[in-house]
Amino acid sequence: MLTHTGEKPFECTVCHKTFSRNGDMRSHMLTHTGEKPFECTLCHKTFSVSGTLRTHLRTHTGEKPFECTVCHKTFSISANLRRHLLTHTGEKPFECTVCYKTFSQSGNLRSHVRTHTGEKPFECTVCHKTFSESGTVRKHLRTHTGEKPFECTVCYKTFSRNGDLRRHMRTHTGEKPFECAVRLHRYTIGPVSVLLMQ
Repeated sequence: MLTHTGEKPFECTVCHKTFSRNGDMRSHMLTHTGEKPFECTLCHKTFSVSGTLRTHLRTHTGEKPFECTVCHKTFSISANLRRHLLTHTGEKPFECTVCYKTFSQSGNLRSHVRTHTGEKPFECTVCHKTFSESGTVRKHLRTHTGEKPFECTVCYKTFSRNGDLRRHMRTHTGEKPFECAVRLHRYTIGPVSVLLMQ
């Protein structure tokens, strides 16, 4: 009944966050103690909340019970479905306080804000070069490991970046997706492009 009234009489003694149910408050307390009594029987990763373990188990089973009613894409976590739905509505509730650009996801706003602050919190563990996005440092690490996870299905050549594979595929398909506005010739553009006017 308290969930309907909004009353939250159970308070965390550490951070003073309040809860409508005593059980929720007790689960929350584990985040302060570091105790993780719920263990995955498959990979032995431990969790402080049983619900987080249930969600984690879906990474092993592949279960995706949350389905988008628009495009029928499925998700393992309800929050990911809610975030995905914004791509259909066009809603962008997260606004940059510097330039007022808006975003559909809070994570995209956080990444964007770093273009203003210059912050680069993600560091390469090999050469200590820093990056503004975690995905960029993961791609950069391949320059050290030599990993090339993207393979051409025609000639089996491998690439460290997906964009390089897409560009390479054009050598097989003959696709020329870029058009010269001056002479109306189509070109396949490699890593560097120069436009020469005749």
